[in-house]
Amino acid sequence: MTREVPFVRVSTADAVTTLELDSPHNRNALSSRLMAELTQGLAEAAADPAVRAVVLGHTGKVFCAGADLTEATGADPTVGPRGLVDLQRAIVDCPKPVVALVNGHVRAGGLGLLGAADLVVAGPLATFAFTEVRLGLAPAVISLPLRPKLDPRAASRYYLTGETFDAAEAARIGLITEAADDPSAAAKVLLDAIRLGSPQGLAESKRLANAEVVASFERDADERVAQSARLFGSAEAQQGMRAFLERRPAPWAE
Repeated sequence: MTREVPFVRVSTADAVTTLELDSPHNRNALSSRLMAELTQGLAEAAADPAVRAVVLGHTGKVFCAGADLTEATGADPTVGPRGLVDLQRAIVDCPKPVVALVNGHVRAGGLGLLGAADLVVAGPLATFAFTEVRLGLAPAVISLPLRPKLDPRAASRYYLTGETFDAAEAARIGLITEAADDPSAAAKVLLDAIRLGSPQGLAESKRLANAEVVASFERDADERVAQSARLFGSAEAQQGMRAFLERRPAPWAE
C-alpha cells in the first residue's frame, strides 16, 4: 500500500520544529487536508517539551495561495472559514513562539497565517496581496489576527485595491517583522535569541503580546465566519471564483 505524501512536511532539529507547506498541485492553498495536517503538527510541537519554537515555512515559489477554491462550494459554507479560524487560533494559542519564514508569494487566506504567527521574516522573492476583493469576497476571517497588527490606512488601501506589495512594504505596515535579503539567516538570529528564553517566560510573554489578537477572536470570530460563508455563497463571488479558476477576467473588472 502506497503511503500518502504529506501536504505538510514536519522535521525537528536544534529544539525547533519546522512545518513546511508542500502542496504544489494547488500552490499550498488552504485545503481541508493541509489545514488538518498543519494543526496536527502544531499540536505535536506544542506538546513536546524538547521543542522551543516552531518555524512555518514552504517549498516552491508560493508560501500560500489562500483558500482552496475547489472546496468552496460544499454543503456547509461555514466549514472552510471555521477551519481557518481554528487554524489561526491554534497558531496564536501555541505556547511555543511561531516564526513564519517566507520567500515566495502569499495571497488572501495565506496572510492570515502570517498574522497569527508571532514573528515573520520575508525574503526578496516574497510578495503579498489581499486578492479577495477581486473575487467578490473580503478578508473576513483573516482580519481576526491581522487588524490588531496592521496600520489602519494600509489595511484600507490593500483590502480595497488588491494590489501586490513587497516585503519592505509588508514590514512597514506591520504584516511582517523583518524584510531580509537572506531570510533563513535572519530567522536563525531570532531563533537563537528565542532559545535563550525559558519555556514559561516564552509562553507568558507570547500571551501578553497576543492579548489584542485573542480579544479579536473571542469578540468577532462567529461574525467573521458568518460573513465569509455569506460571501462565498453569493452569486457575485461564485462568478468571481469561476472566472479566477477559468483564468479570465471577472465580469465587473474594467
